[in-house]
Amino acid sequence: MAVTVKDVEKISRLAKLKFSEKEITKLQSELNVILEYIDQLNELDLDGVEPLENINETSNVLREDKTEKWLSTEEALLNAPSRTGKFFKVPKVLDK
Repeated sequence: MAVTVKDVEKISRLAKLKFSEKEITKLQSELNVILEYIDQLNELDLDGVEPLENINETSNVLREDKTEKWLSTEEALLNAPSRTGKFFKVPKVLDK
């Protein structure tokens, strides 16, 4: 399937791009080259070829999910310069 000048104009209109006549001709040529390459790929026999998921033969390395003891609210607020109840108090950054 070849790309026509009308196809390029429609694509450019949809993408809200403006091209000169010379640029449209060049884009038509470049798009046709891309489609020719894709047609070459379609000719390959890919029966039995698994899709490539990752170029490396590695899998995700995940750590074991285990619970640990964390600071309590009181321990976290112990060295806070200013606090309101169980929250850190910080200067206001927005006026409204």
